[in-house]
Amino acid sequence: MMNPSLAQEDIIIRIRDLVVGFGPKLILDRLDLDVRRGEVMGFVGGSGSGKSVLMRTILGLVPKRSGQMQVMGRDLDRLSTGDRSAIERRWGVLFQHGALFSGLNVMQNIQVPMREHINASPRLMDELAMLKIEMVGLPADAANKFPSELSGGMIKRAALARSLALDPELLFLDEPTAGLDPIGAAEFDDLISTLQKTLGLTVFMVTHDLDSLYSVCDRIAALADKRVAMAGTVEDMLACNHPWVRSYFHGKRARQMVAAPTMP
Repeated sequence: MMNPSLAQEDIIIRIRDLVVGFGPKLILDRLDLDVRRGEVMGFVGGSGSGKSVLMRTILGLVPKRSGQMQVMGRDLDRLSTGDRSAIERRWGVLFQHGALFSGLNVMQNIQVPMREHINASPRLMDELAMLKIEMVGLPADAANKFPSELSGGMIKRAALARSLALDPELLFLDEPTAGLDPIGAAEFDDLISTLQKTLGLTVFMVTHDLDSLYSVCDRIAALADKRVAMAGTVEDMLACNHPWVRSYFHGKRARQMVAAPTMP
């Protein structure tokens, strides 16, 4: 499943034998995964299978029991506090429901990572925040709005702007299109694809959205039986004989997607 011929510098996330559990229940059991630099990796699995748990474990929000995790060539277990902070500056995170601070407006939410990691004047941070707001397709007047005043799609875009605040190399997205209508989800997929190409990002995207997998992802990793059952392109997924992978990619909706005619 893993490609030993890939040079180490081509792998931005390398996970080996990862074990994560809560109490007596194992969620991930000896999981292996490689994410290549510059790709959009979609990570899929059944509901409650541990997709978001893996992302949160990489981010340090959930402790692991054993195994090795390397990000950008650095073993996360061996980093000092300062080195860990330096690595975290190089990644951005969009959580499933946006996780915006309700008491801060959009501009202030975007500036939270800036205030934590960089020494910049208020005027410069305002200019940088407005740049991110424009980058994700929000109107300028959204800057002074609070999360309660935003639509679901605007919340997603504001959270994406915050994830890009420090110009990361690596972007983690947790169910980025969840809760969006089909048109909004397609527009958000297009935005992610455009930003990935424009900014040269590596994207690790936890999702259940088949449309996103087909339209955005270079490769997909499928989580089943507490580990990665298959990693590869959409074509690889369609050819895979693992029972869960087959049921997911050959279900009724998937067949409709494959068979759908191209609009003139």
